[in-house]
Amino acid sequence: MSLAQQYRLATKYLRYYFTAGNRHDVHSPFVFSLIEDVLLDKTNHAAFGEIEELRKQLLASTETLQVTDLGAGSLISSGNERKVSDITRYAAKQPKFGQLFYRLVQYLQPKQLLELGTSMGLSTAYMAKAAPGARVYTIEGCPNIAARARKNFDALHLNNITQVTGNFDTVLPDVLRQMQRPDWVYIDGNHRKEPTLAYFEQCLQYVHEYSLLIFDDIHWTPDMEAAWHTIREHEQVTMTIDLFFIGLVFFRKDFKVKQHFTLKY
Repeated sequence: MSLAQQYRLATKYLRYYFTAGNRHDVHSPFVFSLIEDVLLDKTNHAAFGEIEELRKQLLASTETLQVTDLGAGSLISSGNERKVSDITRYAAKQPKFGQLFYRLVQYLQPKQLLELGTSMGLSTAYMAKAAPGARVYTIEGCPNIAARARKNFDALHLNNITQVTGNFDTVLPDVLRQMQRPDWVYIDGNHRKEPTLAYFEQCLQYVHEYSLLIFDDIHWTPDMEAAWHTIREHEQVTMTIDLFFIGLVFFRKDFKVKQHFTLKY
């Protein structure tokens, strides 16, 4: 990301920060409860410490990997060799979002979860730790990164994760057919408009009324903002929540009127 892009993103974030709503600005009981019980929950679960200790180890690692980049490009380097520490620093979601996923999983109780973009597997681990009885499918395009993530899952004693390695365009249809009714889909792998919308359309064939779709970096570029706008306006979508770095998409039919919220987090 160039300095100009970073500046634009920072400007957008400041605008979001000073205009986003809070619990006093919403009249939806569902959203109010989500804010109270999930966004504002500061409980420090034991799993947080385990995963963040692993993050520290990865950030201190001197290991390098030969990578295959199938997405919108690296924020780190244009070469094929990357440090595990750099992948962790720049590609992994911040702890606050992994912990948000943990609380959301505990709150919504999904049984089948799908993640597009494993990276080092820290977000995957938060989801898997939150629901040991659920099955988490995670897709990673780079075989070497997927193999390194498997080591991380083993270190955390996680056995409810199914890894799939391959290009999203190739493997996603088969994974969705296998899952049939995903309760949760986190799309974090190809930060461009057309692929993002393609994955969204594919998921729409399988989601149900109580599914949740999460899109990463919805304000990263004008391209991603255009994708987010299209998703928000889709006829099957009944509510969205914009948390700036991620967007939540709901399909619940008890939301009689389509609603869009921008909340501070």
